Amino acid sequence: MIGRLSGTLVEKFPPEILIECAGVGYEVTMPMTSIYALPELHEQVIIYTHFVVREDAQLLYGFANTTERKLFRLLIKVNGVGPKLALAVLSAMSADQFVSYVAHDDVSGIVKIPGVGKKTAERLLIEMRDRLKDWQVTSLTPATDAMPVQLTTENTFVNDPFRNNKGDAINALISLGYKQVQADKAVKAVYNEGMSSEDIIRLSLKSML
Repeated sequence: MIGRLSGTLVEKFPPEILIECAGVGYEVTMPMTSIYALPELHEQVIIYTHFVVREDAQLLYGFANTTERKLFRLLIKVNGVGPKLALAVLSAMSADQFVSYVAHDDVSGIVKIPGVGKKTAERLLIEMRDRLKDWQVTSLTPATDAMPVQLTTENTFVNDPFRNNKGDAINALISLGYKQVQADKAVKAVYNEGMSSEDIIRLSLKSML
């Protein structure tokens, strides 16, 4: 089991990153809430991981802190909730926000997550209620020991002249389960020239909740 990675952040193509550890590059899928906490490219980073083995693939999911990983592990135990849906939940909101929705039986907040209909939302509230009754948010372990990184146009993805931040944001939203039309509309509504891909994704997700 791979529980933690410590190395250099090489690439960011949300919801995936590439981290190099001792000469080995690990492809890791992360929720956007964790990606926002990452440092700039080529800086040192520590992420906490959950390893999934399937018949057709071996997948590594990463988190900025153990709190997010703990919630992810609880979510995938719910009937009908797999890693992709759990990733969408943690991309749409923080662990604290989700716990608050469960505590207040707020179905309306849960159904806004892509891939979550009313029945799934109700099942999440029922099954997670007992699992989260003793939930206490511990002090979060950041992805880097440095000061929190402010989202700016400097904190972007790989320097590739054939890529653009607007297109990267749309692709990231589609990867998280949003439909093409939803992603296009949300990005268009928040986009301003010079915005980083992470800023576009963050504001787009916020506008859809």
